[in-house]
Amino acid sequence: MNWDRIEGNWKQFTGNLKTQWGKLTDDDLTEINGNREVLEGKLQERYGYAKDEVKRQVDTWSTNVRTM
Repeated sequence: MNWDRIEGNWKQFTGNLKTQWGKLTDDDLTEINGNREVLEGKLQERYGYAKDEVKRQVDTWSTNVRTM
C-alpha cells in the first residue's frame, strides 16, 4: 500500500500496528502519526532491530495491510 495513504488514514491503521508490534504504546502511535521514519525509529528502540530489518518489516507490513 502507498505510504501516503497509510499516513492519511493513520488512525485506521493503529490497531493493525499494535497487533503486528505489540510493544508500541498509544503514546508511540500518537508520536509516529503516520511518519514512516518515526515508526522505524520506534521499532528499533522497542525491539532492538537493525535498520535494514526494520525497513524490511515495515515494507512487508505496508504491502499486506488493508484499509478497514
